[in-house]
Parts: sequence; structure tokens; C-alpha cells
Amino acid sequence: MAYPKTLLEAIAFFNDEQVCIDAVAAMKWPDGEPRCAHCHARNPYYLATQKRWKCRKCKKQFSVKVGTIFEDSPISLQKWLPAMWLLCNCKNGISSWEIHRALGVTQKTAWFMLQRIRLALQRDNKHKLGGSGGGPVEIDETYVGGNRKNMHASRRLKLQRGMKDEAGKAIVMGMLDRDLRQVRAKVIPNAKREVLQDEIIGEIEKGSTVYTDGYSSYDDLARQQYIHETVNHVEEYVRGEVHTQGIENFWSLLKRGLKGTYVAVEPFHLDRYVTEQIFRYNNRATKDNPLNDSDRFLIALSQVAGKRLTYAELTGKVPQRPEVS
Repeated sequence: MAYPKTLLEAIAFFNDEQVCIDAVAAMKWPDGEPRCAHCHARNPYYLATQKRWKCRKCKKQFSVKVGTIFEDSPISLQKWLPAMWLLCNCKNGISSWEIHRALGVTQKTAWFMLQRIRLALQRDNKHKLGGSGGGPVEIDETYVGGNRKNMHASRRLKLQRGMKDEAGKAIVMGMLDRDLRQVRAKVIPNAKREVLQDEIIGEIEKGSTVYTDGYSSYDDLARQQYIHETVNHVEEYVRGEVHTQGIENFWSLLKRGLKGTYVAVEPFHLDRYVTEQIFRYNNRATKDNPLNDSDRFLIALSQVAGKRLTYAELTGKVPQRPEVS
């Protein structure tokens, strides 16, 4: 199947529902053999008039949406796929209000759609950064939240009483492998030494070279078998190869989207917005890996299977279920 290269081509290409179904099916079943969503039996037959399959074994019917982020959505794939294209390729993200206007759905629906797409952008990191396959790793953390001077007095007082870190701001920790040019980041509960160093041990190969600023929570990384060098931002920002400018560039991209496009993001949902920016950053066009808009879209589409997010899970009413492999 020849996929579109531009947004204009994508809108025309995905105007046919059967084309959308074929595109999702090709990514969901790469071997070309559909399997029953209920009993996993092979070789179901396709009901062309209903645009769904029927299992020869259990006799149940299922659509291509079952077992993906699209499951139980009344929104057609003709709207889902352009929304995914836009989120993957707009450098600063795209707001639910823009999706609402562009696709003719309500703002609430658009917000739910974007959150489900962000879930699809998450990837399991099967390898660690640094080591023999990577290079030096920059590590840093940043604080995300509103400015205290812009808050209502009652909210400012509440945050001062209940929070210790930067007046209640959320903390995001990030790592950048310079050779792989890959970022990993996540929201963390606090910036204490145990939390930061546990994340480092879980994501970076021991023996790797790591660069951080002078924050005391990064002390003793040498005892964890890392080659650790720091740069004191009070005195300098770069000392030869020792700096954290790369990961700080990622923070600027992240905050540009949060402040300019999304404006207000609750800490409860922040991890998904971080995931969105990680996806675009790790799949950007480089000389060694010249990806285009179509490539990013297809990578995202290949990750929709085995993931599900209901509105009750999204709003915290029930715990989110684990992914299905």
C-alpha cells in the first residue's frame, strides 16, 4: 500500500473508510492474517457490508478497532487517522480545540481522542542508554507548572502549604543519549537522590559516561559504576564536552508546546504530553535517519494495537489497565 506523504494527500487518502480499515489492519496484523479478537483463532471471514470480521470458530464478530486505542469509539477512522497525522507531525502539538474545529467533533471528544493517541505513542524501552551501543548521556530535571505571580492568592497559599518542590510544580526528569540522539523522560514524584538515581540505574548502562549539573542529588553516581562529570551552572554552562545543553533543548521544545499550544495541563495528565514530545523528538528527521511526516505517522499507527484507554481511566475514576502484548 502506497501511503500519503503530505497532510493534503492524507486527508484525500483516508477519505474512504475501507482504506482506513485496510491501513489499520495492515499494522495490527503485519503477517496479513487477521485473528479473532475473542478467541484468537486465525482465518476469520470478512463481512464486506458490515466492514467487520466473523470468527469461524466462536462465531463472534469484531471490527479492526477491537484491541486498539480506537476500541468502542463511535468516531470513524476517517477522523481518527487525520487526527493522528496532525499530532505526530505538528512540532508544537495540536490542541483539542483545533481538532474540534478541523474534524467537526466536540472539544471534549477531541481531547479524549488526543489522549488515546498519546497512549499509542508510548514505547517500551527494551534497551538501556549509553554502554557500548550509545554514547555519553546528559541528565537533567525540569519543573513544569504555572508562575506563582499569576496564581490566585488562595491557590498560591494552598500550594505553599502542601508542596515542597518549586511551589507545587510537577517535576520531569530526562536523559539524552548523544550518539543515539534519543530522549527518555518521565514525571517523577520528587527530586530526591533515591528517586533520581533509581531512574538512572534503570535506564542507563553501568559504566557509561553521564553529564549532569551540580545538583547534589546526582552525587555518588561514581559509586554506582558511572563515569560522572558535572558542570556548575553558577560558573559555566559548557566545559569542553561536559554540558547538558542537549537535554535542555528538549525542555525548551516541551515547554513551548505546553505553554503555547496546551496552555494548561494538569499534573495527572502530564506524562502523556511528555510522551508526545518524546515521540516527535526521537523520530525527527536527521541526516542518518531522514524520516518524513508519513514515516512518523506509520510508526505511530504500528503502535495502536494492545492499548486501551477508557474515559473512566483517563479521568482517574478507575485504575488504568496494563497493556496487552
